[in-house]
Amino acid sequence: MTGILTLGWSGAAATDRNRSPLETISALAASALLVISTAGTIMEQSALSNDPARAERKTSDGGASTLPTKETMIGAFTGVPYTYPSPVTIGTEGSGTDFTIDPVHWYTDPFHNPIYYGVRVARWLTGGKVGGMIDFIHSKAMAELDQEANFSGQIDDQPLPERSRIRDVVKKMEFSHGHNMLLFTGLLRLPSIGAHLSPYVGAGAGALLPHTELALTKGQHPRTYEYNFAGPAGQALAGIEIRLARMSIFIEYKFTYGKYEAPLSEKNGSWLGSDLWRQFSRWLNDEPPPGGHVTTEIVSHQVIGGLAVRFAPTTP
Repeated sequence: MTGILTLGWSGAAATDRNRSPLETISALAASALLVISTAGTIMEQSALSNDPARAERKTSDGGASTLPTKETMIGAFTGVPYTYPSPVTIGTEGSGTDFTIDPVHWYTDPFHNPIYYGVRVARWLTGGKVGGMIDFIHSKAMAELDQEANFSGQIDDQPLPERSRIRDVVKKMEFSHGHNMLLFTGLLRLPSIGAHLSPYVGAGAGALLPHTELALTKGQHPRTYEYNFAGPAGQALAGIEIRLARMSIFIEYKFTYGKYEAPLSEKNGSWLGSDLWRQFSRWLNDEPPPGGHVTTEIVSHQVIGGLAVRFAPTTP
């Protein structure tokens, strides 16, 4: 239980990951968006103090109210995930390379490049009580290679020891650019708390679009380093929105689940579009990936905070 309550980024060792310019730019862009949004909030509040007429409407006691209504929200966020350990199976069943590692401990390292970030677009329907959201989450899941684990199976027809350091068998195993989830989520607002606090809950499902990096210490298999579609993902969430005049601060808890069956193409990819097209072409031609698959489940608790801009219909 204490492991579940412990955030999983502390103590993570520095690694020698290769970074592409696109990944660095995306991380910087996410950080810049948060800074710009924060600056916008400060300027907005300053403007409101000089122009009280901008308040959306008044409560019965004369205070400014921004209670929910029909509107569109565009936001960005960052946060901290904790990911449970899980067994991992690598290779092709019945082939010369097919083995399981149990368990693999994952660390998330959310504040090192590429950072943890997310973006979303939400639409609340008339009355502001129900809505829908597209949520993109860029998290990470990287194997702690110096941990010992149980092994079963073989690589190139050579049996593996029953127990070993993961690094002695696998020299790289991570979804660090990242453990990406694209999720379509239904939202429900709970009764507001005063004029500015609006709690909500939601649940949704979507797709895993990770950047898979796997390289074996043993055997003669080239590494896989590419984006791919790896399976379904889902989330349940609960949050509270602090509503300002035209912007909102939100704090949220997420429980996310990803069922991985990531193809091992044994190729170096380039960018998301071309990597997915290559994967789709293999599927059309009924070509199995040369290295089989890496199969696991990534289950995480995530606590996030972010800023959103609201767009509501103009009231005459």
